[in-house]
Amino acid sequence: MDIKNTIQASIDFKKRLMEDEAFIHKVNTLIDQIKDCFDKDGKVLFCGNGGSAADAQHLAAELAGRFYYDREPLHSEALHVNTSYLTAVANDYSFDEVYSRLVKAKGKEGDILVGLSTSGNSSNIVKALEQAKRKNMITVAFTGETGGKMKDIADILIGVPSGDTPRIQEGHIMIGHIVCEAVESKMFPKN
Repeated sequence: MDIKNTIQASIDFKKRLMEDEAFIHKVNTLIDQIKDCFDKDGKVLFCGNGGSAADAQHLAAELAGRFYYDREPLHSEALHVNTSYLTAVANDYSFDEVYSRLVKAKGKEGDILVGLSTSGNSSNIVKALEQAKRKNMITVAFTGETGGKMKDIADILIGVPSGDTPRIQEGHIMIGHIVCEAVESKMFPKN
């Protein structure tokens, strides 16, 4: 393994993102949608598996807690943090149902569901996005370059231009941080 080559691959990937005006426009659209959702007392729900679950939890915490400075909390949560619920539904129904049932219980029109999946094909995330659509929620998919099955369901597709899982996850957390910072600064401008 060549550490410098890995760092360079990350830099090159991020440079492609930075130069893609259509991608930047999608991120700005997402920022505006999330701010609008919070302005209307809505909530942002996140879901993912494995590393994407960790990113979902991380981003929900940034919005619900704080990003750069003290301010009012925003209603945001990661849907996998209740292990008793997760294991019960996975056991009694199937793992494919763990997120869609929570979206059905918690989501309302105008709320946002952000599904993270590097492949875009995780069936439990796909089912959650489908349930969110039935509830007239705004659906957002953070995926890799193909978008997978999620690309046809998402209102906003944040498909980062890579097929390499580590680069995709780096892109997701970077874009997530950008969104959290922008939402915080727009909603709670510093004097």
